[in-house]
Amino acid sequence: MHFIHFIITIFLQIATFADSSKSDSINNTQEFQKIVIPSLPDSVSFAGEKVPLDDADIRERLERELINNCYKHSSTLLILKREGKWKAKIQAILKEQGVPEDFFYLAVAESELDEYALSSAKALGFWQFLAGTGKEFGLEVNGFVDQRKDPIASTYAACKYLKTAYQKYGNNWTLAAASYNRGMNGLQKALTSQKVDSYYELYLNRETYRYVLRILSLKIIMENPTQHGFQITDEQRWKPTATKRVWIDSTVTDLPTFAKQLGITYKTLKICNPWLDSDEYNLIVPQGKGYWFEIPNKN
Repeated sequence: MHFIHFIITIFLQIATFADSSKSDSINNTQEFQKIVIPSLPDSVSFAGEKVPLDDADIRERLERELINNCYKHSSTLLILKREGKWKAKIQAILKEQGVPEDFFYLAVAESELDEYALSSAKALGFWQFLAGTGKEFGLEVNGFVDQRKDPIASTYAACKYLKTAYQKYGNNWTLAAASYNRGMNGLQKALTSQKVDSYYELYLNRETYRYVLRILSLKIIMENPTQHGFQITDEQRWKPTATKRVWIDSTVTDLPTFAKQLGITYKTLKICNPWLDSDEYNLIVPQGKGYWFEIPNKN
């Protein structure tokens, strides 16, 4: 009897320990997976234009986009990593060109700052230009070069588009941003038909209806990542590569050899110049033409 009592006691202790461990595990999991509704700031603006958060529809749509991007963990973390590499460069060009720096977040919404991003409609690069639109705004797109993948050249092209749209819509940056998704003519038709002059008063196709609010949600998160659950330090952000520009004309014909002469590899040459669209090693540059290449600056 004593032996049976001993076995029962041991069994009960094991069962109690197991329940306790399970409870601790659940509590730890609940603490780790603390899921909350992100709160909206008291006020939000885009390019100096105030967002009407007192409009229940606008508030709900912005909240939806904020929730979506707060819980797209890997995508949003990668955006925050890439921000360290590109934000200063892109915003410097926007400022130089007279475009509000908030349009950096439009590029984020378009491509997640991936210069190789390709949509199902064949839009490419940071700013997701279609080939025809890219050419229209000054980008070279052919079998050898595709400047849609050049973050710097494509940002200048995006500035041309946005300034044109800004003037078309009576100096309204929010409408210029919306037109980047809908197209200038499509957005103008909606404004005229609905007899309004504000993006926030328009009833639009689902994608454009969400578009500016998605840009705003990314701005809110990226300006205060910790407040929205993303723990990232400046040291963890990817850093920009210091480069110098080298002009290449028709005298250069072999890229690997040229790279070696510069003290770098062909791989480094391609990484620094994503607009090189061909994997051919031989460079064919027409007489009298040339390209600026970004080369790591070792000084």
